[in-house]
Amino acid sequence: MKSLLPLTFPMLMLTWSVPAFAVTDALDIREWRVPYEDSRPRDPYVAADGRVWFCGQAGAYIAVLDPRTGEFNKFDMEDNERPHNLIIANDGMVWYAGNTQGYIGRLDPVAGSIKKYPLPDGVNDPHTLVFNSEGNIWFTAQHSNVVGLFSVTTGETQVASIQTPRGRPYGIWMDSNDRPWIALFGTNKLATVDPDSFAIEEITLPRDDTLPRRLALTSDGMVWYVDYKGGYLGRLDPRTRAVQEWRMPGGDNARPYGMIVDDKDRLWFAETGLKPNRLAGFNPANETFIGITDIPSGGGSVRHMMYDAGTRAIWFGADTNTVGRAIVP
Repeated sequence: MKSLLPLTFPMLMLTWSVPAFAVTDALDIREWRVPYEDSRPRDPYVAADGRVWFCGQAGAYIAVLDPRTGEFNKFDMEDNERPHNLIIANDGMVWYAGNTQGYIGRLDPVAGSIKKYPLPDGVNDPHTLVFNSEGNIWFTAQHSNVVGLFSVTTGETQVASIQTPRGRPYGIWMDSNDRPWIALFGTNKLATVDPDSFAIEEITLPRDDTLPRRLALTSDGMVWYVDYKGGYLGRLDPRTRAVQEWRMPGGDNARPYGMIVDDKDRLWFAETGLKPNRLAGFNPANETFIGITDIPSGGGSVRHMMYDAGTRAIWFGADTNTVGRAIVP
């Protein structure tokens, strides 16, 4: 495995902007109470049939909700397993992170069978998964301090190590060149991996106390991140490395966590430091925060979100034991 030293520049350009707040209607949010108590439902993903799959991290299960009927169905994991994140392939297979057992799992939702693929030694905690254009899976492993590429056909895994100690690779997103971008939650850095050479590049953000947790890319290739510690929304230009930041509506207490982008290139995020948690959007076209809405159940903590363009809906799981849907305008 080859790697590069973290990228350094004499100076990264940082621009702060004064945010504007649009007077808009609140989002239409609905939540479904999960019938499996205190199970931390999280990381929902909409399948082709409209059903919504999610992980029960604290309840050791994977489940599916039919939002048309309100019916839930559950697939139990073995004792002490904590599925953390899942994604659904074109063939309907549900791939998930066996976070406490060091494997990537595949659930066949028709047969109800599970196959586990152990990861290499030292890769103990697969965290967040994302498909590349070939249907293989890039993933982060936060405490193992690595980023990996898993082949869904061979079960083999390539690993790139983060060079910053305790960098804590967390959120991950693919760009149009099949290159993954990663938020390093343990430091003020983003990272990216060359998919051919597996060289890893770390990009230091200008503020020393920034802790990026999740990130997303817009159609113009800009890399957006939420600073969980400082309460900022940030944008990195991957070509010039210029960084611009906007103060979150929730300010110092925002604790932005779950983040997604919609089909109009608007960013949406959950402010989890506020009680109740609330969802908010940002329109880069006019640099305006929009749709700021409290989560009815309180949220507790919204950790990861998915956008379904077909229904114009953001899906999220909440520590209040709900699965939620927010319709965006």
